[in-house]
Amino acid sequence: MSSTTVSMSPRRQPALMLGIACLILLVDGYDLYILGTIGPSLEGYQPWGGTAATIGLLGSATALGMPFGAMFAGWAADRWGRRAPLAIAVAWISLSMLAAALAPSLVVFAVVRFCTGLALGALIPLVSAFVADQAPVRRRTLYLTIAFGSIGIGGVIVALIGRALLPGVHFQVLFLPGVLPILLVPLIWWLVPGEAPAGSPTEASSKRNRVSQLLAPGVRRTTILFWIAAFLSNALLFSTTIWLPTVMVRAGYDLGSSLEFLIAFTIGATIGGIAVAPIADRGHLRTVTFSLFVLAAIALFVLSTPQPRPILLVVSALAGLGSLSSLNMIIACMSAFYLPALRGTGLGIGLGIGRIGAIVGPAYLSVVTSLTDAPNAPFFAVIVVAILAAIVMALLPRNLASSSELVAAPAPARAAEAAA
Repeated sequence: MSSTTVSMSPRRQPALMLGIACLILLVDGYDLYILGTIGPSLEGYQPWGGTAATIGLLGSATALGMPFGAMFAGWAADRWGRRAPLAIAVAWISLSMLAAALAPSLVVFAVVRFCTGLALGALIPLVSAFVADQAPVRRRTLYLTIAFGSIGIGGVIVALIGRALLPGVHFQVLFLPGVLPILLVPLIWWLVPGEAPAGSPTEASSKRNRVSQLLAPGVRRTTILFWIAAFLSNALLFSTTIWLPTVMVRAGYDLGSSLEFLIAFTIGATIGGIAVAPIADRGHLRTVTFSLFVLAAIALFVLSTPQPRPILLVVSALAGLGSLSSLNMIIACMSAFYLPALRGTGLGIGLGIGRIGAIVGPAYLSVVTSLTDAPNAPFFAVIVVAILAAIVMALLPRNLASSSELVAAPAPARAAEAAA
């Protein structure tokens, strides 16, 4: 009777767990796309001396904090459970968004963005591990993709707000809605399990450094490929989301039209990602992820060419599917590969290294746009990144889920994972 009561508790219902994950990642999406939304306004803001390079530098400042947040949060989630790190990260983002809305100078604004990056870096591995723990194994990718779809919804929200308000209001006003997530903290504390994940290492295995377990014989090659793929995927995603509106303005579109491309980008990522998730759940994770990177490269090439506006909007949606959903699929790959006791650490380290790509990507495009005025140059620079990522995915094992048995973990954990 007691076991039935626990299993039916609202704090253990997968759908409810997915709902709280979606709300948390909505916050992540709002912040992920906000620099792209305010980019054209910020570039022309004379009191701060905004230039084309400013956008890339601020994107890199935000991303600079992400590796630290991701690595620490992943380790903390395996050590103390998912609840406390999640609550702290959401509260930290809310306070950082308030500080960004009130920042008096570009220097202060950049420092605040770095602080925001700490929490943003923590959210993805924390939520990914949490959802992967709670989801049925055969629908894990679908659950993760639905949760990640909220990132796109957050992007649509900030783009719509920007479309309605900019340039009529000061761009810092758009940071004020980012304070609202503080209201989620009590909900997280009530709903998210506080215990450490099932299948924690035994006393003997816990003495081993968790990072060394990620690099154990038999999994080292796959782990390193995950790190490279995450790096390239973050570089691709942050480059496109931060620069797309600005690049489209340079191509001759007004601010409102350029934000419509960003909206199409995020809608395509959200809807398309959910559509391809069932295919990935049938044992085709690697193939789907590879195909998404190829799709991103093709869509970005088409965006660089003169096309009717309706076609460009459709292609923007496909670019969003390829750019954002590919990162989501990499996270699903890692969630399938690592067992619960190492899932937080595996995701944290992998995404922490990946977030370095989020630093390099915008800075890379800043250099490209500084060296040439050619409107197509940013597109071709990002296409190269997408092609390299596709090559890395082709090198991964075909069946990632079965390979997880190679990860050092006690036999009961493997049995529990297989039975789920």
